Amino acid sequence: MGTSKTQVAVLFGGPAGEHEISCDSAAGVLAHLNPDRYDVIDVKVDVDGTWMVGPQGDTDTGRGLGAALDTLRGVDVVFPALHGKFGEDGTVQSVLEMIGVPYVGSGVLASAVGMDKEYAKKLLAAEGIPVVGAAVLRAGVDSLSAEEKAHLGLPVFVKPARGGSSLGVTRVDSWEGLAHAISAARLYDPKVLVEPAVAGREIDLGVLEMPDGELRVSPPMEITVSAGHTFFDYDAKYHDSSTAFEIPARLDPDARDLLDDLARRAFLALDCAGLLRVDCFLRDNGSAVVTEVNTLPGLGSVSQYPAMWRGAGLSYPDLLDTLIDTSLRRSACDRMIR
Repeated sequence: MGTSKTQVAVLFGGPAGEHEISCDSAAGVLAHLNPDRYDVIDVKVDVDGTWMVGPQGDTDTGRGLGAALDTLRGVDVVFPALHGKFGEDGTVQSVLEMIGVPYVGSGVLASAVGMDKEYAKKLLAAEGIPVVGAAVLRAGVDSLSAEEKAHLGLPVFVKPARGGSSLGVTRVDSWEGLAHAISAARLYDPKVLVEPAVAGREIDLGVLEMPDGELRVSPPMEITVSAGHTFFDYDAKYHDSSTAFEIPARLDPDARDLLDDLARRAFLALDCAGLLRVDCFLRDNGSAVVTEVNTLPGLGSVSQYPAMWRGAGLSYPDLLDTLIDTSLRRSACDRMIR
């Protein structure tokens, strides 16, 4: 590339079910990276696993993993916009670690744990962070015991343990529907979680690490879905224009402080880097629980994470600058330690 600009590779696509969402995130990133500051190249992983280097929609300048790795080795920083399996589960992060290139977001351990809802809950709970409990159904286990049903109650949510974008998630209001819900979840992951429904307001928060290491928490966002959805499912997230995001959510100061504290503690408990989205429920009695975390939240045109930061007065280009500057600062610190 031969300029003084920062050389950025945007990595996206992938063979996981969230391929389309990843492409949407990448389109947002590519459209908002400042061309006066960055030289950008995109690296796409097709649904069949083929790696391709070159502009979206153009003739590829290189195909295959070897060509992609050669490209990635030559840039200053990689911006992964890969969601789901192989993208945010530590897999691609380990590849980037091995070739020695800085990248945006959490490292191998935090990515892997954040992707696995079972172990994310266990680590958060170990740090005293309240989480929504769950029964874990490993491969070959196709039902709940009577004791588990009594403990969970109805309704429950059945979901893949390692998945995102609400793919494979089903609300179950009668135990007769449990088997079908488990089968639907197992289309995405052999390990399935069954969680009790939580009565309360659904509130999301974004955590952003600044280049100097300071952690900032976004304004809280409350999600409201239309009557056609029983929860914030895939269609409500990406296809229903009536889904409402209220930023900032109308919260009293005590609730705001509680959620802010939970988000910061979750980031630290999982040893995250760069960014994190924390999904919570705020109960009527003022208590709150963490439902899920996302170490690589969506960055597309309708995604929650950039919307929350716009609510804080941070533009999309400035958000991307912060994420890249933080990753480069972390990499420089790591080199000094070595």
